[in-house]
Amino acid sequence: MTISKEFALQEPPARRLTCSRCGTEFGCDLSGNCWCAEETARLPMPVKGEDCLCRDCLRKAAAEAVS
Repeated sequence: MTISKEFALQEPPARRLTCSRCGTEFGCDLSGNCWCAEETARLPMPVKGEDCLCRDCLRKAAAEAVS
């Protein structure tokens, strides 16, 4: 079976997520160019039961982790 070039070049659609901490809705670009990759804050993967955090909660969690 072959995959057409048109299909192979399609980018995955952005996911719509809800922040695990505050409930804010935001997008996640599955192509690897997500906004979180631009952040200087680096945190471990979310704890069990959590998914991604919005930009504000990510920054707050990073500040709390440093203090």
